Amino acid sequence: MFESARLPQKMDKKTFKKLEPKLREALLAAQLPVIEKQPFSTLILVDGLDGAGKGEAVARLYGWMDARHLVCNAYGEPMDEARLRPPLWRYWRDLPAKGDTAIVFGSWYQSVLKDWIYKKIDEDAFEKALVRIRRFEEMLANEDVLILKFWFVLPKKVQEERLKSIEKKHAARHVLSDWAALKHHKKASEAGEKIILETSKGYAPWFVIPSQDPEYRDAALAQTVAGAMKLKLEDGDGHTVAAPPVVGGVRRETAVDAIDLTARLEKPDYERLRDEYQKKLSDLSDRKALTKTGVVLVFQGNDAAGKGGAIRRVIRPLDPRIYKVHPISAPSDEEKARPYLWRFWRRVPRKGHFAIFDRSWYERVLVERVEGFAGHDDWLRAYNEINEFEQELTDFGYIVCKFWLAISEEEQLRRFKAREDTAYKQHKITDEDWRNRLKWDQYAIAAGDMIDRTSTHYAPWTLVSSEDKRHARVEVLKTICERLEEKL
Repeated sequence: MFESARLPQKMDKKTFKKLEPKLREALLAAQLPVIEKQPFSTLILVDGLDGAGKGEAVARLYGWMDARHLVCNAYGEPMDEARLRPPLWRYWRDLPAKGDTAIVFGSWYQSVLKDWIYKKIDEDAFEKALVRIRRFEEMLANEDVLILKFWFVLPKKVQEERLKSIEKKHAARHVLSDWAALKHHKKASEAGEKIILETSKGYAPWFVIPSQDPEYRDAALAQTVAGAMKLKLEDGDGHTVAAPPVVGGVRRETAVDAIDLTARLEKPDYERLRDEYQKKLSDLSDRKALTKTGVVLVFQGNDAAGKGGAIRRVIRPLDPRIYKVHPISAPSDEEKARPYLWRFWRRVPRKGHFAIFDRSWYERVLVERVEGFAGHDDWLRAYNEINEFEQELTDFGYIVCKFWLAISEEEQLRRFKAREDTAYKQHKITDEDWRNRLKWDQYAIAAGDMIDRTSTHYAPWTLVSSEDKRHARVEVLKTICERLEEKL
């Protein structure tokens, strides 16, 4: 779930200096009405790996907000007073009053993380601890507490360089957390990813902050806090959730942006590989073991990225009796009258069969988000609902393969014009396609957020360069074969 956060987001000092006054204004414009009206209190949890600059970011936040109504609570190992009471006691004790904001270091996640990394608890105990945390946070949200949770991310190499620098400053040594140290980078990242997946809810969202660049990190933190407080204030009694951090004035690099669109296949290589993988797919689909699993294939991507062509190459070697293609368009009145996942649950295949979705439940966080067809709370809540849906499928033994087919804005324009100029392709281009194209950047951000928040170990996204259709089709076939071989 950290795909975009692992990318080196950058903001030069000149841009940051120009943006800083606006950040301060936005924070105060959000905080001061909350202080005056006292409709809710705010908890800001700061977690993540050592060396990511959590302390520096919070110090800057202090300088930008009204510090008279801002407190920082740092928690380490519980002292005698806390040991004689239930674990959550010290957090209850320090809850801020309405109108005030508390920044929390060493939150209720710390002991769970540490015990998990050191194998003091098993999977069942870990899950139960997260359930208790979700109940605690939901109760706080019901009592007018705005909960914002930040996980600061660093690549291992960058963390190593940062920690070497920190070790030279003796005064800074006491802030290092053993569980988040370099030697536990992989385990801590995996545990953080699992926690974020399980506990990022509409009433208590997680925000993953790329922390390689201090200016970008601090701007993302400030804008997210200001935006969330403003939104909560406007929402009144509702459980307002905050949008993923998007730093104004700077194009945020996402996993989608990082796709290498130069990948190409020459025709002879394409035909050879296509035939090879189609034969393999045919053989795999005939195995008896397939009757014990179902296969769900999801195709999303830019308009004109070649989803239909890729699907046709997938179904060609399959027995028509074991697959069904579901082209997904706007929901019908019957579907609108029910929860949005209803129409997809109805299309779940039986074991031994394939369900192929040309667009899918992800339209809730793409088209419905960008076009305003789904409310802000609805599409943000959908990330968790989708993850839980896909986990139910995989827990039952299904294979879920998800593909994002990407092309450049220039290539999309070329394909649109080609469709208009070709009689038998004109049905593929509509006025809606042209309207959506005008919102290219908004769709790119939505796609990046979607991949970050729904690429899980049980249902990962495969990002496919589709600038060259031959390459895309082979990549899709290859991935499906690999996933089937792994499962069967």
